[in-house]
Amino acid sequence: MVCRWRQQEDELRLTRKTKKSFHGRKTRWPKLEDRLYRWISEQRAGGQSVSTVAICIQAKAIANELHIQEFQAGASWCFHFMKLSIRTRTTVCQQLPADYKERLAGFRSYCKRKITEKNKQRHCIVNMDKVPLTFDMPLTRTVEHTGMLTVPIRTTGNEKTPFTVVLGVSSNG
Repeated sequence: MVCRWRQQEDELRLTRKTKKSFHGRKTRWPKLEDRLYRWISEQRAGGQSVSTVAICIQAKAIANELHIQEFQAGASWCFHFMKLSIRTRTTVCQQLPADYKERLAGFRSYCKRKITEKNKQRHCIVNMDKVPLTFDMPLTRTVEHTGMLTVPIRTTGNEKTPFTVVLGVSSNG
């Protein structure tokens, strides 16, 4: 261990006093990561939001330009590249009730009974649903350099302009 310290003496003298160790690997693709870092900086300077998926896609494109064949840009690579941790959840899923199969069977029998009572044909039965949307849905999360106080995201200004999508399906297809 002392031999390694002697080999790293110059590096140790130049580091911050609060740094505790030199653990961790060096990057395998420094040119790729430098170009990707510049791309992220340019996107953020323009107010664009940058997701981890966009980072992986851009990293693959840069790897192709640099003729790096073995690069895959997986989630773990992206995580280590950004040196971030997952701190908040993005979705909350509902649990189905324990008796959902019985409830579903009861609902189906109810619907069949009503259809036969009213003597309705299959092409007259339609299920419709409407979903309110906005013209511009900016991402709620983005990648930003550590230490930034504000994280602006540029939008078209139509994030509060709503429209409604109506979906419908008939029982005969």
